[in-house]
Amino acid sequence: MMNYNYLENMVEDVKEYIKNEIDFSEYEDMDELRESLNDDLWTEDSVTGNASGSYTFNRETAKEYVDENKDLVNDMMEELDCKEKVANWWIEDNYEAIDVSIRCYLLGQAIDEALNDFTEEFEKTHEV
Repeated sequence: MMNYNYLENMVEDVKEYIKNEIDFSEYEDMDELRESLNDDLWTEDSVTGNASGSYTFNRETAKEYVDENKDLVNDMMEELDCKEKVANWWIEDNYEAIDVSIRCYLLGQAIDEALNDFTEEFEKTHEV
């Protein structure tokens, strides 16, 4: 069995969002687009699950993803200094909250990686 890869799956979710929701002509440059995506996707259930509190809408699936990525959970807790909060979620079996937190933690990186695939298309849209 292969472990769930948060970043890989999030990059695909971000790409899908860009394809369906973004008009490159509305953004002056990639930095503006990146900032807008970060703001919008922070609460986009199809990417982070942060609006509803769940990406998977299934506690068991969230538990599986989290359990397969304990190193990532640890990295997130260290960087965001949220060990107590995550420990409480773990005790309460609130794996969806942990799952969403991981997705928010990785959001910027996922956006950057996804945008790499759209650089050429973005530049063509902005040719004079």
